Parts: sequence; C-alpha cells; structure tokens
Amino acid sequence: MAKTNDWAGKVLALIKGGNTGAAIAQIKVAPSVKDLKALQAALAAAQLTGRWRDVDAAVADNLALLSAPRLHRSP
Repeated sequence: MAKTNDWAGKVLALIKGGNTGAAIAQIKVAPSVKDLKALQAALAAAQLTGRWRDVDAAVADNLALLSAPRLHRSP
C-alpha cells in the first residue's frame, strides 16, 4: 500500500504559522501538480486564499510551470 503524502498539510502549517518565506520555498520545489492542487484546495478550505498574495502567486506560478509539457521534476 502506498504511503500518503502530507506535503500540503505541512506547507499549510508553515503558512498558518506565519513563515511564508519557508512556505514559498517549499512551493517552488513541490513534488507534483497533485500536491500543489491539494495545497490550493486546503488554502481555500481554510479561507486563506487572498490573505498572502505572494503565496497565492507562488502556487499559481508553479502550477503553471509544472503543468507545462516536458517540464517536470524527477524523483
């Protein structure tokens, strides 16, 4: 059975703790598009979307970069 990845929860904890710099650094090295979408959904569920514009911009930018063809991170 595969392990569950709690990357989005950990980044959300950084954001809630006020450490947006570390959260943005983690967003820039996100493992996959799935994880970024999970973070985006968690931010929306916690009603934090729009509170930190730089975090929202980092999520949107990296979603676009990872979704682009032939641009992906190797494991």
